[in-house]
Amino acid sequence: MKNLLNLALAFFFIGTSMSFAQQPQAEATAGRIRGIAKDLKTGEAVGYATAALYKKGTEVSTSGAVADGDGVFYITGYEVGEYELHLTFLGYETAKRTVNINSLSSEINLGEIGMTDEGVALEEVTVQGQRELIEERVDRTIYKAENDKTTAGGDGTDVLRRVPMLSVDLDGNVSLRGSSNILVLINNRPSAIAASSISDALKQIPADEIKAVEVITSPSAKYDAEGTSGVINIVTKKNTLQGATLNVNTGFGLRGSNLGLQGSARTGKFGFSLGGFGRAGYNVLGSFDNKQVTNNADGTVSTSLQSADTERRDVFGRYNFGVDYDINEYNFLTGAVNFGIRNSKNWQTDFLTQNYLDDVLRGTQNRETYTLDNSNSIDVSLNYTRTFEKKGRELSLLTLYSTNDRENSFTNTLYDQIDLEDVFSRTKNVNPSKNEEFTVQLDYVTPVDDKGNKILEYGAKNILRKAYSDFSYYLADGSEGEFVELEDPSLSNEFSYDQNVTAGYVSFTTPILKNYTLKGGVRYEYTTINADFKTEYEAEIPSYGTFVPSVNASRKLKNGNLIKAAYNRRIQRPSLRYLNPNIDISNPQQISQGNPELDPEMTDNYELGYSTFIKNTTLNFTGFYRNTTGSIQPLRTVQNDGVIFTTYENIGHEQAVGTNMFFNINISNKFSLNGGGDLYYAMLDNGLTDQYAAKNEGFVVSGRLFGNYTLPKDWQAQIFSFARGRQVQLQGSSGGFAVYGLNFNKQFNEKKGSIGFGAENFLMKEFKINNEIITPTIVQNSTNAMRNMNFKVNFSYRIGKMSMDQRPRRRKSINNDDQKDGGDGGGQMENQGGGSTPARNK
Repeated sequence: MKNLLNLALAFFFIGTSMSFAQQPQAEATAGRIRGIAKDLKTGEAVGYATAALYKKGTEVSTSGAVADGDGVFYITGYEVGEYELHLTFLGYETAKRTVNINSLSSEINLGEIGMTDEGVALEEVTVQGQRELIEERVDRTIYKAENDKTTAGGDGTDVLRRVPMLSVDLDGNVSLRGSSNILVLINNRPSAIAASSISDALKQIPADEIKAVEVITSPSAKYDAEGTSGVINIVTKKNTLQGATLNVNTGFGLRGSNLGLQGSARTGKFGFSLGGFGRAGYNVLGSFDNKQVTNNADGTVSTSLQSADTERRDVFGRYNFGVDYDINEYNFLTGAVNFGIRNSKNWQTDFLTQNYLDDVLRGTQNRETYTLDNSNSIDVSLNYTRTFEKKGRELSLLTLYSTNDRENSFTNTLYDQIDLEDVFSRTKNVNPSKNEEFTVQLDYVTPVDDKGNKILEYGAKNILRKAYSDFSYYLADGSEGEFVELEDPSLSNEFSYDQNVTAGYVSFTTPILKNYTLKGGVRYEYTTINADFKTEYEAEIPSYGTFVPSVNASRKLKNGNLIKAAYNRRIQRPSLRYLNPNIDISNPQQISQGNPELDPEMTDNYELGYSTFIKNTTLNFTGFYRNTTGSIQPLRTVQNDGVIFTTYENIGHEQAVGTNMFFNINISNKFSLNGGGDLYYAMLDNGLTDQYAAKNEGFVVSGRLFGNYTLPKDWQAQIFSFARGRQVQLQGSSGGFAVYGLNFNKQFNEKKGSIGFGAENFLMKEFKINNEIITPTIVQNSTNAMRNMNFKVNFSYRIGKMSMDQRPRRRKSINNDDQKDGGDGGGQMENQGGGSTPARNK
């Protein structure tokens, strides 16, 4: 590890010192060329486009200019000869014109030069459409959220529900092709809020600030080997302009409210951003019913009937400060600090439990459970990027420090069995935890041919991670008694988990034959782990190394169509959510505990995709097969009086074969529809042959549909819907659900402001989800109800004005594609409440 970093850093400083020695080429000073940059579709001027004049057959620009706001540019300073003019602007393909210069005394008028939306770049093909929502590349699908107005006033959850191949459940947990083993990045780098809880991270990001979502189903060797199903990168809107703006957006509704402020400024070489977004959830009401039947070791049968009313209140916040500095034409620095907060409170009231033994009532308990789940996170990054005169060559040194502090506790109040309103006793579990990591990454990319079609990438990375969990249980008599800590080491202890991942990779992209692109690579990661308790027990976890190959191939067909195939191997390390030894007895009938000695999962992914554009319709089809060994699965045993105890083991074998389809139809210039469906067949087996042996299989179906219609006087109407059918799990299934909404939005004051009105799930007061667990010793059926009808009002306004900067800036940020979190990482085991404890579908 030390030698690897020393070699990489030496290479970095040598490359940097060489770069400063380079001198810009002198310019000639005669002649004039005139032209106008125009959007080929709309006929509008492309203001501030960049024009560059290249000597025919070379990659060196001899002269250039930046167009004005009307797209008009003038180039001077050239010699007689044959040239090629390149006209570029962010979001457009490079327009090229051949220019023969025979005289230095006259003006050459090129007239209007049409520019088209960016469609073809190195190793990628874009499927065109009206304000296209989808872009296909060799290794990813990009959803252009900024072109979709149906998410106005929402958060990141609303955006991801519209992305092809993704499913988002009612709690905001994300799955890709049925698997929740994914990495979520924000602007190409990990975030502490996403690492601790993906659902919380999505709620903290306003939908209006999301520019695009990249779904990387087949990550190359450059990415960490983590993330079984792939990587999701949420790209927020970045400001590369001159001037200053302030954006205000707010909304309120029956179930929640939000307020966001975001300011940006750029002057000369410096750019700044400062902002924040807060979201409050309230009046989130529901209920559950649970029936659990267990076969006891002595031949008796225990039955437990449970019911309760639920309420949840949440406050989320995300605040950021960023700065970037252009040292010179080739050297850039960026830095950022992000803060995230969460405050979540949950109540289960009238929590009634009736216990039967062989159909004879043995006892009735009434309790109330209060759960507090607070956390705060900090991400600090400092990145250096070095570009070169040769197009496509780049060197970057990236650093990131992240920390997440979480306080998770619950209090169970047990009432007297005779007088159900008198408090008999109270139990409290306190579980503060902390996740901390420091990452350094060095990447180098360079073309290895004159045309820049063959790309070599290699680099190194090191992640130092520390996780800590301090858990303790307290007991108090009656409503006034003092809490006394229990001395049992299994209930009160401290757990520390140190992990070091050192990695190196190499990747190569090259065109082969005609219209083919091949991208192959290999990555090696070496992981060391040290896990320890404060008392009595020390976990023994050996170090391990992993080779991770990847291959991506694509072929460009006629009319912009694309076919692509991929294979990659992935590793999924368990996060603190699975490792945490804290025992969760918030529901005494369902006890759960993590396992500190879990090994990683290994997954092989295969896929074949096809994208096409037929008139006004974009279509994407993908078939896939996924095979996971050593899958982390729940292991359930029956304790005394029918109590179910759940922990986790590497006993699973998962297979899934399926297909995804996505479409975008522009019915007219006013009406568009987009949506899609997912279908896969899941096969799960825990590999055991004793009484705990389990296997299950079946189809899982989900789909989405979104529509947008432009009304007169700057009004728009939008509809959206999402539905997921029954989901197969190792020991049972999780019920399906559907959500839908209708929104109206009006823009005013030259589109600086907008106001909207929306309704969600307005045809039913509540909906129910039925879950089941079936094993040789356990049969559990639960029903969770949620009142999700919502009405909302949204408002946004932009103050200030910025003009386009004269050249786009290249930004780099760090990636940690790391750790299986089951949708809810952090300190304490997931609170199952009174519902079922299903095997989490990965």
